Amino acid sequence: MESGTTTSVIHRHSDVVKDPSWFSQFKNGCNPWMARYVYALIFLSANLLAWTARDYGHAALSEMDRLKVCAGKSDCLGAEGVLRVSLGCFVFFIIMFFSTVGTSKFHDPRDSWHSGWWVSKIILWIALTVMAFLVPSAFIRLYGEISHFGAGVFLLIQLISIISFITWLNDCCLKEENAERCQMHAMLIATISYVVCIVGIILMYIWYTPQPSCFLNIFFITWTLVLLQLMTSVSLHPKVNAGFLTPGLMGLYVVFLCWCAIRSEPAGESCNRKAEASHRTDWLTIISFVIALLTIVIATFSTGIDSQCFQFRKSEKEAAEDEVPYGYGFFHFVFATGAMYFAMLLIGWNTHHSIKKWTIDVGWTSTWVRVVNEWLAVCVYLWMLAAPIILKYRQNAQST
Repeated sequence: MESGTTTSVIHRHSDVVKDPSWFSQFKNGCNPWMARYVYALIFLSANLLAWTARDYGHAALSEMDRLKVCAGKSDCLGAEGVLRVSLGCFVFFIIMFFSTVGTSKFHDPRDSWHSGWWVSKIILWIALTVMAFLVPSAFIRLYGEISHFGAGVFLLIQLISIISFITWLNDCCLKEENAERCQMHAMLIATISYVVCIVGIILMYIWYTPQPSCFLNIFFITWTLVLLQLMTSVSLHPKVNAGFLTPGLMGLYVVFLCWCAIRSEPAGESCNRKAEASHRTDWLTIISFVIALLTIVIATFSTGIDSQCFQFRKSEKEAAEDEVPYGYGFFHFVFATGAMYFAMLLIGWNTHHSIKKWTIDVGWTSTWVRVVNEWLAVCVYLWMLAAPIILKYRQNAQST
């Protein structure tokens, strides 16, 4: 999700026709805007390959048995198959990260490497993926443990990017030149957000608390409602005065995380009727899986181009014409951690239990990861609201 750089990025994108340097980049096949989509396509291909290795890799047992590391007939399939594909994708994007980090100008040779040389890079990705199936299982299990941390880093980056976008949107509406025009739109969006939040919470009570004994789900949903009230109260405090828009949009995000957490509970739980319904594979299950897979790619793509959400001292000056439109190194780093993230989703954050076909992000570990992510999101948001006041109070105390 793009943050405060959205307007400048769109502005530069609309000036392609006016800048002759862009035409030479198109001619040479070095277009950083199109490059983003090619990398996203490679990432999507890795996701599909990992899913195929997990759900349909058993058809390749006879071929896999020829490899020494796959002699056990299971070391290259299932969860380990996902991790091997993820490892190849991770190494590819880490190589791209180290070879493009720090690129700031179009005339830098690393810009053409990032935006071109596609045949070489696709061959490199395929070679790394194949080599991952030659790595001993002990190393793959170690990579799986490291992937837990890498996936957590990805979730944190995505969280900061989303909050940065929400605060940027609110700041745009608070500007004097936009106040009259945006006030009605902001109130409308905030109202819709709160209505959706309340409806979502009611539906979760209906779907996921069929019995009074479903204490855990009742706690998750009720605590989400409490967090929504807390964010609204802090945002409307006279010393903060952040309005209704930001807590409304953050409410949508935390309600969505709560729903994802409960939905990740494994099938067979009496408090999760939806999980019971998805026990058999039907067209709805397949559509949900495809949407979840595309969501991973879109989330990774949108987070990767939002490098400025981590610039603590943001510059308001116009970017030079020869500056790259987004941070190449950050972009590839996000995709590298995203490779670990999709591996964790496909194996349910646990390398020791089997996952049913056409499922993603299922298991109690997945549930608690989502819940912790929700609580962390609220903590980060509240800190972003309170930090300016706390720092100002400390400065005043030191000056006196």
